[in-house]
Amino acid sequence: MQYGDQAWVLHRRWLLRCHRCCQSVGGPVTFQFDIETAAVPNGEGHWKAHLTDRWNIGDNPNGGYLVAAALQPVRQLCSHPDPISVTAHFLRPGMGDADADLTASLLRTGRSVTTARASLSQGGRVRLEVLAAFGDLDRGSGHGHVVTEAMPDIPLPEDCVDRSRLEQGVEMHIKSRVNTRVHPDYATATALKKAETIGWVRFADGREPDTLSAVLFADAFPPPIFGLLGRIGWVPTIELTVHVRQRPAPGWVCGRFVTEDLHDGRMIESGTLWDSKASLFARSRQLAMLLPDAEGK
Repeated sequence: MQYGDQAWVLHRRWLLRCHRCCQSVGGPVTFQFDIETAAVPNGEGHWKAHLTDRWNIGDNPNGGYLVAAALQPVRQLCSHPDPISVTAHFLRPGMGDADADLTASLLRTGRSVTTARASLSQGGRVRLEVLAAFGDLDRGSGHGHVVTEAMPDIPLPEDCVDRSRLEQGVEMHIKSRVNTRVHPDYATATALKKAETIGWVRFADGREPDTLSAVLFADAFPPPIFGLLGRIGWVPTIELTVHVRQRPAPGWVCGRFVTEDLHDGRMIESGTLWDSKASLFARSRQLAMLLPDAEGK
């Protein structure tokens, strides 16, 4: 066993032991998202991670989870704490319950923005390429003008429909990690006949939202095209961009996702996230494919 491999095994054991001990003795909580996106150095510019299948939708890990894992080495390299712009290209599906090799490098470090590149590989094949800009969202620019979008009207989370109760067509392992509630008017395709999803999301273990979790939550809701056409197949992401505007307040996150452009099996989805104080804190846009399911529907 090489030194890097040995260090990675020891690191994983330490993370799991820390998680169990904190839960048993009531100490500081180590959350699932942080444990399951953790990366350990494995030589200059290289890291290792283990991707669990608990974030899977069907046979593959959620795309936002993969992006968050790929960003962890960048967070270790740069002095700016917050991802403010993240663009990820998905070359092929990731694999749950499997190790991953990560690379990261800084392209430029400035006073207000650090730009970096990262990749995630499994089985000797690159799965994901990321270009990201990091900043410090606690550091104000001095500009006082604000233009924003109001949070949509939505019932309280307890009055919305748990995503696990919706027809999915695949096993939703991710439900053990995030709690997603859908506005009852948007829970079925027959309700409004709109390619739109509105709902709430939060971590199942009580972890509060932050700027890194924005990349996960931007990809954690049912595809809005299902609201128009029903569950008609698989919707793999080609490219996902997330812009984080400010740090979110604790509590539930509200999301609204809309598809207004579907052509030749490819669609564009636009999303917005608001925190529990109804402050807009992130926007997303993704290009995805609409593929038939196994029955050809």
